[in-house]
Amino acid sequence: MEVRAAANPKSCSDLRAQKRGRPTWSRDLEFILVTVGYAVGLSNIWRFPYLCYHSGGGAFLIPYLIMVLLCGIPLLFLEFAIGQYTRLGPVHAFTKICPLLKGVGLGTVFISFLFPTYYAIILSWALYYLFSSFRAVLPWTSCNNTWNVTGKCSSGFLAGNSTHLQSASQQFFDHRLLEKTNSIEELGGIRWELFGCLFAVWVIIYFCIFKGVKSTGKVVYFTAVFPYFILIALLINNAQLPGAKDGVLYFVTPVWNKLFDVQVWVYAAAQVFNSLGISFGSMVSLASYNRFSNNILRDALIVSVCNSFTSILAGFVIFSGIGYMAYTHNLPVDRIATDGPGLVFVVYPEVLSTMPGYQIWTPLFFFMLVCLGLDSEFSNVEVTVTFIKDQYGARLLPYVKREELLALAVCVVCFIFGIPHITKGGIYVFQLMDHYLAVVSLVFLAFFEVVAVCWFFGVPRISVMVKRMLGKAPNLYFRLCWLLFCPLLVFGILISSIVKYTPVQYEKYKYPWWAECVGWIISLVSIVWIPLGIIQEIISNKGSLIQVSLRVVFFYSSSSLSLFLSA
Repeated sequence: MEVRAAANPKSCSDLRAQKRGRPTWSRDLEFILVTVGYAVGLSNIWRFPYLCYHSGGGAFLIPYLIMVLLCGIPLLFLEFAIGQYTRLGPVHAFTKICPLLKGVGLGTVFISFLFPTYYAIILSWALYYLFSSFRAVLPWTSCNNTWNVTGKCSSGFLAGNSTHLQSASQQFFDHRLLEKTNSIEELGGIRWELFGCLFAVWVIIYFCIFKGVKSTGKVVYFTAVFPYFILIALLINNAQLPGAKDGVLYFVTPVWNKLFDVQVWVYAAAQVFNSLGISFGSMVSLASYNRFSNNILRDALIVSVCNSFTSILAGFVIFSGIGYMAYTHNLPVDRIATDGPGLVFVVYPEVLSTMPGYQIWTPLFFFMLVCLGLDSEFSNVEVTVTFIKDQYGARLLPYVKREELLALAVCVVCFIFGIPHITKGGIYVFQLMDHYLAVVSLVFLAFFEVVAVCWFFGVPRISVMVKRMLGKAPNLYFRLCWLLFCPLLVFGILISSIVKYTPVQYEKYKYPWWAECVGWIISLVSIVWIPLGIIQEIISNKGSLIQVSLRVVFFYSSSSLSLFLSA
């Protein structure tokens, strides 16, 4: 049955947006650059390359690209559609779309508020390395420093049986940058140098977002594009180094039997899901500043392709450098390859220090990391600012005359929340937060978001939304993904996360029971909004659970509501 949209939907939506005083991106390109910058982050550099070689090399690209097609592009398109159509942040958008699961929106705001508080710590580390890289002799290349442990330091990479030694680069990270204590129970004092770097990071973030989308849209012309120049330049440089070919072959050589390992497919789906930033609420918030008729299908394809391209490009850059390092120290590649912060703050600084022209490549590499991290910070902070404006804008107006003051308040609070991470035992706090917030909580929220939108709100209504914005309904591919593949894949990730759950651990250090409890409390605080929202909705509405769950409240006209119900 053909469905005809209500008259003048664009003018209706734009009029309501103007009444709320909601700004829009100056150009469509700004939205694309912001979302590309948000999706392309540090995980593309330190997570994907390791995951690829660890999960079958070139064979891993098959499940990865399949997951991009079945999960990544459809869900990104879906979040763009929700934000652009409702012109609201995630909390109010989900309240309108599925009142019963409106707690999903609150959960995403909670994660998006806490995530930048510890993600900024990585930027403070990168800034510290950036400043240190301007010295004549890089401080992580020798054992003749005050922070080195005598008799336990080696100026090169170590063979696997040298367990009593540490590389100079590892000791710089542990004993100079972090001044790491032995446990989370020994937080020690504040690392004042990192305190200054963290303060500088939040000053930069504030001055990039204080004008809202008007300022952020200008900054991303540089921060989203510059990392590609550095990655391509590094790849050209690394390709000329001895051993680079061996590193790249180690990265891409397919191990075909890995395709029969279910866990590899789960890893691929999780990597796509997390790298595109699904369920953080950021894509919904950013799309809410679009024009009503903006081509979000084109934008979703561009962002997804750029994200996957960057991951693969980073893999070639990282493993060509690691291959050169393995050649230099006569070690197998797998003795050097690792993931996480250890890759970019321990392994790769050592790789860069041995390259010809390291005085140029080292500061450029860490400046690239800062740019990659800043783009992600912009978008996550914007979720919190958008929520406050949507929820409390009218009440705050007498007290906060300018939007700049609201952005300043959010940045100050985030900075304060980040201080425990820059104590001498802060690395343990950082690992605890990252494990329980970015892994445990996110998977639960992602599952309920997909259920709320794809099943409760329904694919037919999503199709009507898209048709009103783009002039044509989504094709069969998207409808099948929303109805079947996306929910099943996310459910598979959820079950796998539960079955494969392991307690948080940093290197060989195991956390005490009370720290595990704190981690679960942090995780539950973001998830608890879902059952609370269900209970509140049932209590405040008459009817059975099924009747309440099927009630759809949309803020457009009554004709729009009847259109959705008849779709």
